[in-house]
Amino acid sequence: MKSSKKILIGVIIAAVIVCIGASVGSTYISIYDTLRIIVEKIFSIHLTEGIEMRDVSIVWTLRLPRVLLAFIIGGSLAMGGAVIQSVLKNQIASPYILGVSSGATLGAALIMLTGFTIPLIGGFTLPLTGFLFGLLTVYIVISLSSKLDRTMSNNTIILFGMVFTLFIGALLTTLLALFREELRNLIYWQMGSFALKGWSYVRLMLPFFVIGTLGILRYTREMDILTFGEEQAKSVGVETEKVRRRLFVFSTILSGAAVSLSGVIGFVDLIAPHMARKIVGSNHRYVIPMSFILGGSLMVVTDLIARTIVSPSELPVGAITALIGAPFFAWVYFKKK
Repeated sequence: MKSSKKILIGVIIAAVIVCIGASVGSTYISIYDTLRIIVEKIFSIHLTEGIEMRDVSIVWTLRLPRVLLAFIIGGSLAMGGAVIQSVLKNQIASPYILGVSSGATLGAALIMLTGFTIPLIGGFTLPLTGFLFGLLTVYIVISLSSKLDRTMSNNTIILFGMVFTLFIGALLTTLLALFREELRNLIYWQMGSFALKGWSYVRLMLPFFVIGTLGILRYTREMDILTFGEEQAKSVGVETEKVRRRLFVFSTILSGAAVSLSGVIGFVDLIAPHMARKIVGSNHRYVIPMSFILGGSLMVVTDLIARTIVSPSELPVGAITALIGAPFFAWVYFKKK
C-alpha cells in the first residue's frame, strides 16, 4: 500500500479517536451526538434537536478543546522527536535528551511562580518563554559540543544534552525549594496534564504549531539526504550545519511551547516517530505527518485513560506515557544492540 494511502487511513482513525475522546468521560455522550454538536458549532447548522444543552456544553466547552489540545501537543512532540532522531541519526534521541524539555520547564516554572506577563502578548508569554528557554538550552549544548568536538559528533551532542538536562533539573529543584507554597502545584504540573485547559490554550499553541510544522516540512528533502551522511549531503549541495541548526530551532518551537502548556510528557517523541518509520518507511515527506498523526492519537488515548481510570480523580498524563514508553524504550535499545 502506498504511504499516502496509509496517511489517509491514519487521518480517518485519528478523527475517530478524537470523537471517542470527546464522547467518553464521567457523562457518556454517543459519538453520533458528539459529531452533531461539533458540526452545528462549526457550520452553524441546527442539528442538536433532542440533545440536552448540558451535553452540548460538555462536548464543546470542556472535552473538545482538551482533546484537540492533547492531539496538537502530542503531534508537536512527535514531530520534534522525528526531527531530532533524523538529524542525530539516533533512534533513541529526543528533544528531552537534548535538554529542550528541561529548559522549557524551567522557563515556564519561572513565569508561573512570578506571574510575569509581557503586556503586548499577554498569555503568549508562557509558551514563548518555554520556547526561548528550550532554544537557549539547545544553543548551549551545541556550543559546548562544538568546542569539545569540532566535528560535532552525534554522541557528543547527546552526552552534553543529558548532562545539561541534569544541571537544569538541579536548578528547578532549587527553585521549587525556594517556593514551597507552590511546590505541590508545580510538581503536579511537571507530570503533565490537560485538566481545565480550554480553547484559550488551543489558541496559544496554534501559532507555534504552525510555524514549527511549516519550518520542518520545508526541510524534509534535506533530512532524507542527511541520512546518507554529512559528506554525501555536502557533495549534493546541502549546507549541513545551517540545515541542522534550523531544524533544531523548529523542533524546539514545537517542543518548547508544548512543554510550557502541558508539562513534561515523555516518550511520545520517541514512540510515535519510531512507529511512523515502521509504517511509511524512511521518507520524511511521510514520516513527519505520520508522526504527527500517531503522536496526537497516542496523547488523546493516554489522556482518556488518565481521566477515566480512577474517575472522578485524574492521573498525570506523563505517568501513563511513561508506563507505556519505558518498556518501549528498552525494546528499541536492546533491539538496536
